[in-house]
Amino acid sequence: MKMIFTLAVFAFGFSAQAKIVTEKVEYKDAGQTLEGFIVYDSAKAKPGKTPSVVIIHDWMGVSDYVKMRGEQMAKLGYVAFVADIYGKDTRPKDAKEAGEFAGKYRGGDRKNFRSRLQAAYDELKKNKFVDTNKINAMGYCFGGTAALEMARMGLHLKGAISFHGGLTAVNMDEAKNIKAQVLVLHGAIDPYVKADEVAGFQKEMDTAGVDYQFVSYSGAVHAFTQPQAGNDIKTGAAYNEKADKRSYLAMKNFFEDVNAK
Repeated sequence: MKMIFTLAVFAFGFSAQAKIVTEKVEYKDAGQTLEGFIVYDSAKAKPGKTPSVVIIHDWMGVSDYVKMRGEQMAKLGYVAFVADIYGKDTRPKDAKEAGEFAGKYRGGDRKNFRSRLQAAYDELKKNKFVDTNKINAMGYCFGGTAALEMARMGLHLKGAISFHGGLTAVNMDEAKNIKAQVLVLHGAIDPYVKADEVAGFQKEMDTAGVDYQFVSYSGAVHAFTQPQAGNDIKTGAAYNEKADKRSYLAMKNFFEDVNAK
């Protein structure tokens, strides 16, 4: 009994050491203050040896949802950086404002968009735990578009994942800059990312010889990983539990593969 008790105490002590740490990070781009979050597991993060991922928010900006995704990645052993594209205290109050904010970067000021993404990448790279040869990017909706943009910028990434993001490139020739392996997780009946956009993306990747995977989930529309989107697919954006779970596993396996090398 004494040995069993000792082992039990040891096991409890070991598990108690594991802690998900969330640190608010203020950083700057073009004179504007941005506010992101570094998230890691204190028991898994090793100085200079931990793979990492930049996570870019959806069109509603930094929220509890994207912070939750950061915690998920930390539990898997990554240092996650929840990036801020819009700026500190700049959070859309509704869908109309979110569309305006997202459009400013995604469809308007592409140079500024890329500057924000570069700033996030550079901020994560400075973290003491990060293995700078194993940095990744991922994002949801607007953030999925952003993750692909980071890859097209030629950033030194191991992997880039888009969850139900837009796929159109401003300049298809930039695909030749991609160093990362790419994974696109797509809703098969997403009305906002139509078949011609999918075909154009695949042609872009094929022409450039990019190592990519494209997974399409039947019955899923836009925002299929987001419970806050509701369940009515007629709106074009709705949660799909099965696609959410499957895409999470696809993400987990993809990152394990690309970061093992």
